[in-house]
Amino acid sequence: MTILALTMGEPAGIGGDIALCAWTRRKANAMPPFVMIDDSGRLRNVARRLGLDIPIRDVATPAEAEAAFATALPVLHQPLAVMVEPGKPDPANVPMVKAAIERAVALALAGEVAGLVTNPIHKHVMYQGGFPYPGHTEFLAALLDRPGLREVMMLACPQLRVVPVTIHLGLAEAIRSLSTELIVEIGRVTAKALKEDFAIARPRLAVAGLNPHAGEGGAMGREDEEVVAPAIARLRALNIDALGPLPSDTLFHARARQSYDAALCMYHDQALIPIKTIDFDGGVNVTLGLPIVRTSPDHGTAFDLAGTGQAKPDSLVAALHMAATIAANRERQHG
Repeated sequence: MTILALTMGEPAGIGGDIALCAWTRRKANAMPPFVMIDDSGRLRNVARRLGLDIPIRDVATPAEAEAAFATALPVLHQPLAVMVEPGKPDPANVPMVKAAIERAVALALAGEVAGLVTNPIHKHVMYQGGFPYPGHTEFLAALLDRPGLREVMMLACPQLRVVPVTIHLGLAEAIRSLSTELIVEIGRVTAKALKEDFAIARPRLAVAGLNPHAGEGGAMGREDEEVVAPAIARLRALNIDALGPLPSDTLFHARARQSYDAALCMYHDQALIPIKTIDFDGGVNVTLGLPIVRTSPDHGTAFDLAGTGQAKPDSLVAALHMAATIAANRERQHG
């Protein structure tokens, strides 16, 4: 099976807009086939609002969707509780947004889809609707809970891959939660995924320091010497090519990026600022360490752009292509 499942995301956001635009690019971009898990009536409303004459076809299975993809956008109907206007979310739809993700995961586990691509959700709205997880990554880990599983968030574009060791935490809490063991575990999962998902035979990890100038020998904090450096030594002992701690202010320029395959960053913004600066429209969120393939556009719901026709589908297109590539790499490795 080569088809991907694409979830609805926040119904009042740009998920429908970019999904419809991505389908119109299916020939020009050699788009991997995908099936929407969404309310088909909502998608028809979005298409009308955007002035897109797109045939939208309800299907019963991913196999039926794969056959239909060339001539219509296939949809596994997931009815909403409340129809919404673009930019005006309603927490009543949170259970349906959650159900779409759960359905995509079940299809991936059953082998009916090659992987899932998740449209952006809006965390504040999700929390209002009773969603107890910080984001997609943690929810997927809970759905796939099994011994030894460690979910890891990677942001990737053609020029850069970054992995935040701590995610979705305030800066003070992120520093408190940072440990040698956590860095080693994140590095181990990242190196394994670079081999299996990205077909890199000998992955090279650059490990960013926590403090300015990687602590400057302890003058700007002891964490780099006492927490980060021991983690790098342990990664090397595991035969993982890891270099650092490296000053983050010189880690992301073009020449430096040629020396590694992924950068481990100590906190959220240390990772996301460089990749969003380099490729704001084309970055992809990839969850490493899961038994299924999951990618997502690296942007939010953009309520101000929903329904205007101004939302760019570039990141979604990249996420679909990356999910298909990872699925193919895993298939070649594991059969």
